Amino acid sequence: MTNLFEAAGLEKRAPRPLADRLRPKALGEVVGQDQIVGEAGTLTRMLRSGRLSSMILWGPPGSGKTTVARLLASETDLEFEQISAIFSGVQDLRKVFDRARLRREQGRGTLLFVDEIHRFNRAQQDSFLPHMEDGTITLVGATTENPSFELNAAILSRAIVLVFNRHDDDALEALLRRAEQEEGRALPLEPEARAALIAMADGDGRTIVNLAEEVFASLPEGAAAVDRDGLVQIVQRRAPLYDKGRDGHYNLISALHKSVRGSDPDAALYWLCRMLDGGEDRLFIARRLVRMAVEDIGLADPNALTQTIAAKDTFDFLGSPEGELALAQATIYLATAPKSNGAYVAYKAAMRAAKEHGSLSPPKAILNAPTKLMAAEGYGEGYAYDHDAPDGFSGQNYFPDEMGRRPTFYDPPERGFEREIRKRLAYWDGLRKKRGG
Repeated sequence: MTNLFEAAGLEKRAPRPLADRLRPKALGEVVGQDQIVGEAGTLTRMLRSGRLSSMILWGPPGSGKTTVARLLASETDLEFEQISAIFSGVQDLRKVFDRARLRREQGRGTLLFVDEIHRFNRAQQDSFLPHMEDGTITLVGATTENPSFELNAAILSRAIVLVFNRHDDDALEALLRRAEQEEGRALPLEPEARAALIAMADGDGRTIVNLAEEVFASLPEGAAAVDRDGLVQIVQRRAPLYDKGRDGHYNLISALHKSVRGSDPDAALYWLCRMLDGGEDRLFIARRLVRMAVEDIGLADPNALTQTIAAKDTFDFLGSPEGELALAQATIYLATAPKSNGAYVAYKAAMRAAKEHGSLSPPKAILNAPTKLMAAEGYGEGYAYDHDAPDGFSGQNYFPDEMGRRPTFYDPPERGFEREIRKRLAYWDGLRKKRGG
């Protein structure tokens, strides 16, 4: 339906942002998501088959989720409805469902696009289910958050998840070329500045176009190409793409943890600094470093735990930014320390055994007998005091009588300090066998 602005020809003369002018007109024009809209992409094959399933579009900001959802309307015979979970409530959903139900009675389907679908609570998400099941709507939800954490399992079981990738440098370069074609001139940037512009976009297609528009607006046609420093003066550097309360938080701490476990101090420092630069809670990082010390290093280097606790205390004492150097030092120490999960594995194995065997009592020999009745019951009878035994080792059994000696829980590897522990355990095991314990 034509509005008054269109009828008067005013809309065509109104200024339009470059991002709006570059918006793809067909799915095949979407950049950087060939796995979805390419010749053999999931969505391409689905449209060819004539069967469009409900779907969740998951990916970082600026990866093309909303664009793809809008283009689906022109690729299907479904009526397109769009709502945002940020601005919509229960009443809005009811109106959408009522309109969709009316269309269905008239033999028409509805493609319902829900932007930021993860913002709906569990009850609101459940309201989609009956309408998805009976075909009243084909749901297309867009989210920047991991659907496994943010969406009901019932919705995920009725929809496919299409994963949108962060734009790589080639995709961002392609968007810059489109912007230049639209503007009719090249960006007046030296090669180093052009590379810096792509880095500033941080994989966000919308941002690269907006940054290019700022450069075009600041440097008129015929202006000399600027270098990296000149670009920084025109376009202020964006904050890193990192949401410390969501996926970025979990992804970067995972990268830091695995880099430490993999004994790569350079990669570990990089991910640490990414988290620090993104505003992560320093004490959260300190707690995770302590966990790495006990989970991945353990007794291979007992000093690792001391280092991480000291780093936490140092940060508490100095604050930021000086205290962050202690976190960096602890990260390097952990990454370069010998690795062992021997204690971690032993703990889990012992916990399984504790649950399997329930409430078995300790052997009476190792129980105290503070009363005559308990002594008469045999408490403490036959206890061998280790300090009175040769080598300070009695070899007595300390497991419940019903279990006997269990298979080994703790099996220290031949690495770091645990090599010495292994020698001690082997020595004691030999004494135990010799003394019949």
